[in-house]
Amino acid sequence: MKDMKGPGIFLAQFMGQDAPFDTLENMAQWAAGLGYVGVQIPCNAQLIDLKTAAESRDYCDDLRAKLDRHGIAVTELSTHLQGQLVAVHPAYDTLFDGFAPPEVHGKPAERQAWAVEQVKMAARASANLGLSAHATFPGALAWPYVYPWPQRPAGLVEEAFAELARRWVPILDVFEDAGVDCAFEVHAGEDVHDGASWERFLAAVNEHPRARLLFDPSHFVLQQLDYLDFIDRYHDRISCFHVKDAEFNPTGRSGVYGGYQDWVDRAGRFRSLGDGQVDFSGIFTRMAQYGYAGWAVLEWECALKRAEDGAREGAPFIRDHIIRVTDHPFDDFAKSGVDRAAIRSILGLSTDGGAA
Repeated sequence: MKDMKGPGIFLAQFMGQDAPFDTLENMAQWAAGLGYVGVQIPCNAQLIDLKTAAESRDYCDDLRAKLDRHGIAVTELSTHLQGQLVAVHPAYDTLFDGFAPPEVHGKPAERQAWAVEQVKMAARASANLGLSAHATFPGALAWPYVYPWPQRPAGLVEEAFAELARRWVPILDVFEDAGVDCAFEVHAGEDVHDGASWERFLAAVNEHPRARLLFDPSHFVLQQLDYLDFIDRYHDRISCFHVKDAEFNPTGRSGVYGGYQDWVDRAGRFRSLGDGQVDFSGIFTRMAQYGYAGWAVLEWECALKRAEDGAREGAPFIRDHIIRVTDHPFDDFAKSGVDRAAIRSILGLSTDGGAA
């Protein structure tokens, strides 16, 4: 088995206009100073020219060289915002326009075409960067109907997932050509938000080999799902890992749905690593058990703590939880050293291969 890589950090929540959060190289230097060895890069023009990265290996080699000077590798690229726009229910059109360039605002079909091309370019850029996985969202058509009241008409969910598959299969084929896994984050607000919906999506895309998972336990806490059992069930499809904490403290006043409250007042809320309720020892143990050799990447979101403090604390937290897998059984010291003849004798069998 190979060791997990890390610690890495997702840069999306830290981007800004002031140094060191203004450029990719400055952020790499900042991350390295905190003890990170990898960065997950959102496909945002502030950090990466996605079109050029998709077309030019030289550009990608130069990008990697700039990061390497700080001891930083690229863990994955991310198209969470673009992936969301691959499938948008009309109820969210106005809000999701903000994820796309102004020229496609108010034009859902053009916005979707832009998003699809963005994710395809990310597949090619990932290949040029020598990456094996990519992080994204699948989008959502059925999410407004997640709670069946009024009762959903027969066939609505099936048609929503069939359409989701029609949109994603051609994209997944590009990932197949690029030799890169497309890892969908299981997340509330997405049609793929738990194990059951993941199975439905996977069936709709005919078990496409590049349809993979980004595992983030924080969203399981907020939904009250068993994230350890999720790893047991779907570990063979996990290609990315966001290390993110959360807590769930329900009362008679507020529970899973949150009561339209701000994040700080919700029963379920995201926390900095170590401040929440996620059993990271159990998670890292299972990931090591199943041979996960990808990156462990901090995604920082917290209703209380400053981002800079969460980032500073995250690197040692992840580093201390990564399990360096053993290369030999723990009880090798007690080997008896007997040969096959002795083994057969121990079993009461003849040494010539026949019955005793």
